[in-house]
Amino acid sequence: MLKKNDSMDEIIKSSLLKTQSLLNKLLESDTYISSVKDSSTIIIDAISRNNSVFLAGNGGSAAHSQHFAAEFVSRFNFERRPLPAYALNTDSSILTAVSNDYGYEKVFERQLSALARPGDVFIGFSTSGKSINIINAFKKANELDLFSIGICGKQGIKGANLNIEVSIPSENTPLIQEMHGITSHLICDIVEKSIFKK
Repeated sequence: MLKKNDSMDEIIKSSLLKTQSLLNKLLESDTYISSVKDSSTIIIDAISRNNSVFLAGNGGSAAHSQHFAAEFVSRFNFERRPLPAYALNTDSSILTAVSNDYGYEKVFERQLSALARPGDVFIGFSTSGKSINIINAFKKANELDLFSIGICGKQGIKGANLNIEVSIPSENTPLIQEMHGITSHLICDIVEKSIFKK
């Protein structure tokens, strides 16, 4: 138990310094910057063809998926028409039905089979890179001729043939999740400004 304000100050400052350090790594990483640009280009091209973006994740990554979709459907920086984006982890009836009937590892691939069409984009968030339901969704995305973008940590996403992997060079889950939020905002910003020529 913390008893001194000084101890709380140390925790706060230490955490912010770790975030700052990782941000500096991303700023200097040509690989990261290229992966964000390439992901944005894939999404821009898909939306320009009247295709859609599907997203999924578990836990905090589920929240990132919903947040990302909300920025597209509502708005990010300015007024414009909505963009087609769907978070696959939001419908409790579908999630529980598929989990009950087929297993939780099938919850996202089953929805892609029902909803997606060739040329759509599937974005899967996984801090560990080991989420079986995300890996299965990427495999299904390949079968359905979707573009696939994995947003992950240092370990990457194993067993998935991705078009783009946006990897955060860390194994610390909270830090990876912080950078996933920033990455989502970067992509939303580029896509919105590119499509609407701002």
